Amino acid sequence: MPLRSSFRCSKFRHVFGKPATKEHSYDGVPITTSVHDNHYCSANPCFIAVVTECAGGGAFLVLPIHCMGRLDPQFPRVCGHSGRVLDVKWNPFDDYCVASCSEDCTVKVWDIPVCGVQQNITKARKTLIGHSRRVAIIEWHPTAENLLLSSGYDYKVLLWDVSQVGTVIRHPVRVVLMPIHHRYPSEALLLSVSFNTDGSRLAVTSKDRRIRVLEPRTGKILQVSSNKTHRANKVLYIRGSKMLLSTGSSPWNHRQIVLWDPDDLSEPLYEEDLDGSAGVLFPFYDSDTQMLYLAGKGDGNIRYYELSSVKPYISFLMEFRSQLPQKGLGVMPKRGLDVNVCEIFRFYRLIAIKDLVEPLSMIIPRKQSGIFQEDLYPMTAGNQAALTAQEWLLGINRGPVLMSLRPRAHVENPYAEIPADKGQLRQLSSLRFQMGPADGAVTNTKLDFMERAFLEEQLAYQHAKYPRDLSDLSGWQPDEMECPLWTYGCTPHCCEPAEKPPPTTESELLQAFYKQQDEIRGLREELHHKDVRIAQLELEIKNRSNLRATF
Repeated sequence: MPLRSSFRCSKFRHVFGKPATKEHSYDGVPITTSVHDNHYCSANPCFIAVVTECAGGGAFLVLPIHCMGRLDPQFPRVCGHSGRVLDVKWNPFDDYCVASCSEDCTVKVWDIPVCGVQQNITKARKTLIGHSRRVAIIEWHPTAENLLLSSGYDYKVLLWDVSQVGTVIRHPVRVVLMPIHHRYPSEALLLSVSFNTDGSRLAVTSKDRRIRVLEPRTGKILQVSSNKTHRANKVLYIRGSKMLLSTGSSPWNHRQIVLWDPDDLSEPLYEEDLDGSAGVLFPFYDSDTQMLYLAGKGDGNIRYYELSSVKPYISFLMEFRSQLPQKGLGVMPKRGLDVNVCEIFRFYRLIAIKDLVEPLSMIIPRKQSGIFQEDLYPMTAGNQAALTAQEWLLGINRGPVLMSLRPRAHVENPYAEIPADKGQLRQLSSLRFQMGPADGAVTNTKLDFMERAFLEEQLAYQHAKYPRDLSDLSGWQPDEMECPLWTYGCTPHCCEPAEKPPPTTESELLQAFYKQQDEIRGLREELHHKDVRIAQLELEIKNRSNLRATF
């Protein structure tokens, strides 16, 4: 009987790491000597932020992404903290907004000028004061704008709305975890946090080395893992599949990676021992390519794997090796990668012994360079928020707004409000401005019912016009003469056919189908929002009627 081959076919098995030369790195950066298990670095397509040493307080550098080479020792810094900076994170929906936390018990949100930092910045846009001890972890919400989570050594986990008025915010919008009756539980001292795709769940690892899945709006603990066979240090939601990944150590102090079902943390799905090193393993996951990267603090290597939703779940691809150990790593968002050279991931390695920040590109070799590879770059999370902080606090969940990495592609928000200057919505807006204060609540309710009826009619139109699943795609062709932004005030021939040619290939037909499904999903979300608004107004009317009856 012939032996079964263990070879696994994958288009990512030839991925290689390409470090930048010294001329294309950031040299002379005084990297912090802090011993916390954080990345100390954050990147976006415009800037890279690196925590640095600063006498008499805490500071970090904000370097333009294309300003490489030797750094001026007098380069201006962001130095408004009175204690050592422990973490920095860029706002995923604003490339000129960065948050930092510090040993001075505060979290600050900074505005970075478009031209970069020209002089020392000491005044923050927002200062969040709610912790009584040093703040070690901050994390932006993945889909809702202006929501920032912070965790400190006072056993508090707070959720802030940084859009509130005033430069100093003292009251968070949610208290996720906090001590009760002067009892300081070890599960409230967090080591790492990770939101799921739509931000409706929060996975954390704590000082007791267990994994917990929380409901971030209420702080309710939904699942708790056991620490008998795995002591977790870092946790990560595997977005796009129903799994959690954690890194930590075994009872024999071997570094481990473990996969979990987030709905059942009683037993792991997969468990693998790696080595006997002592450095913390940082996991990074790319949901577009389903690749997992493991980088150890103090190591010079980065392992990468390919994940799947079926057994054996994980398969080793290759390993990048370097003689220079990394203290931390930053990651470039997908929208900042160079698609012309088939770059699928980019790290920024902090090499403290050389005062060097080294870009490391993960590249897939392809024969046709300079051509956009559609199989490598599917639709990915963009820089537009799917909902506001108030909508998320009311219980609405939405996935990220997707964008194409194809050059000069237009980003369309499926959750965007329907334009108010067309047709019926323009009339509704004018009625809303003309109504008086005496009957405002009742008129608002009527208008919400009218808008909901309009959305229901539009949703029915979309379902009647376009197929509901892939089985209905055969023989279907969209009307090239019809406007894709159909409203009551839009005629069937308001758009020129040249602006939206009909799909000619199967790939274009699928893209049109998926785009229409996103529009239908957005209409359903708007219907849900209207239902919530109608219920609130009906409750307000009932309360006013009861109040009048008592008098």
